[in-house]
Order: sequence, then C-alpha cells, then structure tokens
Amino acid sequence: MKSFAREYVISDDDAEDIVQDVFLELYEKYDSLSFRVNMPAYVFTTVKNRCIDHLRRKIVNQESVDYMQSEYLLTLRMKFDSLEILDDDILMDSNLEERIENALNKLPEKCRIIFIKHKIEGMKLKEIAEELQLSSKTIENQMTIAYKKLKEDLKDYYPMLALFFSRIIE
Repeated sequence: MKSFAREYVISDDDAEDIVQDVFLELYEKYDSLSFRVNMPAYVFTTVKNRCIDHLRRKIVNQESVDYMQSEYLLTLRMKFDSLEILDDDILMDSNLEERIENALNKLPEKCRIIFIKHKIEGMKLKEIAEELQLSSKTIENQMTIAYKKLKEDLKDYYPMLALFFSRIIE
C-alpha cells in the first residue's frame, strides 16, 4: 500500500503517514465494520481517497504560493520599471519646490489648508478636524481631493513628492 501511495503523493513520509492513518482508522473501526466488507478493496479505496485529499491540499497550497510569488514579482517589476524610467532631469530640477508650491496654491483654499496642516506641519487629521471644527470625514475627503489634484498637476514629479514632503517635515 505504501508504494501505491508513494507513487501519487511522491514523498515517502507523506505516503507512510497516509497508510498508517488508514490502518489506524481501520483498527479503531474494526468492530463496527461488517465482515462482508472486501477488506483489500476497502483499504485500497481509503488510501486512494486520502491520496486525493492530500494532493488536493498540496495543489491549493502551491497555487496560493504561486499567486503570492507572482504578485510579489509583479510589484518588483513595477518598482524596477518606474525607477528605470524616472527621468534624471526631474531629480535635478531646481524649480521642484516652486512647482510644488504652485500646485498647492491651485488647490481650493480649505483643501490647501488641510493638506499643509497635515503634510507640512505634521498635524494629525483628528487635530485638524477639531481645530477647523469639521468632521473627520470632511478632512479625509479634502485630503483625497488634494492628493488627486496634486497627483494630476505633478504627474511628472510624482516619485519625488514623498521625498519632498518628508524633507519639509524633518
């Protein structure tokens, strides 16, 4: 039986575990089994079904691992590609601060105030909501609007924004 199981589950240890489990179960159920049961067929069928269950679990696990690896690889590829196409001229642009300031000035007033308080002054969104007497949801919505508009206005400089804002806060 072990050689039959090993043929399908590949691993000696897994095949041995399956066969041992089947015989242990058979031993525990022996009193409840009818003597008219074809014992070799019963054992063979049970081992076969355990092999199927084992392989099914292995396939699902491997597919999950493969999916996570492909997602990770895709993320790495996107990061690699974005760094590769990052224009060195953008990194050296002496007008970057001016461009960001112009983009900030184009934001609606409430949006600009909230964004500056959060990203430049380092205030928490809850603190801003209390200070401006606005709901937290309004503050979040205004930040979303600011991000969208800044991303649109500064699309060529987008990779540099995080660096720029982290430098201001420090």
